[in-house]
Amino acid sequence: MIPILFHLGPLTVYSFGMMMALGFLAADYVIRLECQRRGFDPEYSSSVVITAAVVGIVGSRIYAIMDDLPTYLADPKSMIFSGSGFVFYGGMIGGILGAYMVSRWYRISFAVTMDMCAPALAIGQAIGRMGCQLAGDGDWGLPSTLPWAMAYPKAIVGWNSESVLKLDDHYRLVSGFFRGVRVHPAPIYETLLYLGVFAILWSMRKRDQPAGSLIFWYMVLAGAARFLVEFVRINPRVFDGLSEAQLIAFAMVMVGAIALALISKRKPTVTDQSEKSPSSITAKDAIQA
Repeated sequence: MIPILFHLGPLTVYSFGMMMALGFLAADYVIRLECQRRGFDPEYSSSVVITAAVVGIVGSRIYAIMDDLPTYLADPKSMIFSGSGFVFYGGMIGGILGAYMVSRWYRISFAVTMDMCAPALAIGQAIGRMGCQLAGDGDWGLPSTLPWAMAYPKAIVGWNSESVLKLDDHYRLVSGFFRGVRVHPAPIYETLLYLGVFAILWSMRKRDQPAGSLIFWYMVLAGAARFLVEFVRINPRVFDGLSEAQLIAFAMVMVGAIALALISKRKPTVTDQSEKSPSSITAKDAIQA
């Protein structure tokens, strides 16, 4: 665990921020490769990633505020100056909105844009979760005796009775701290699962399939991954032993599966098949009426 990488005068460089930046760079590289394969201007990737990152960070903070409004109302300055309080689902919604705005600006199919973004989302999540692991920001799991369970004594949020939690018989989170306690390294679980999601999506990208297929597959696979990991994370249970994140993840899986079923009979579009003649496809070919 290395919560703080180094100091540059008054500037503190945190491992979480560094891994988030690396995640965005990896996403940009993946989308750039797809732009080249499909015959689009590679700079389109930077426009998508930068806009999605900015709008996504704003969306993430708004989601965090709305999810814990009383805390933020008690200390409004924390909404602006806190380095914590970022929620992935809010960031994903904001990122999709940002990608939509860029696709409309360039007049490139939003479905095709999201298909290029699907593997990038997965690799970005995988790298970002390593930032959670390095920082010890409280994303760890419940106490465990498994051989790979670990402690987070240098956690940036503290390693104590308030941050080490367990579930009681009624699915309520209570203190699970004791001397020598170890917990599930949930960020590592998520990193491995999202790397698997990336590998699957990357292998599927050249298939003849309707536009939008990859992003819906992402929703199914990433949603399933998050649903499983939540069983060992320390998020509050809100419905029948399930956390809020699990309910959202389940909804992602269902929406993705239904969408895949609905578009399965559609024929691939010109932009779906661009790998067959990449030199002949430009952004102009993807203009939508």
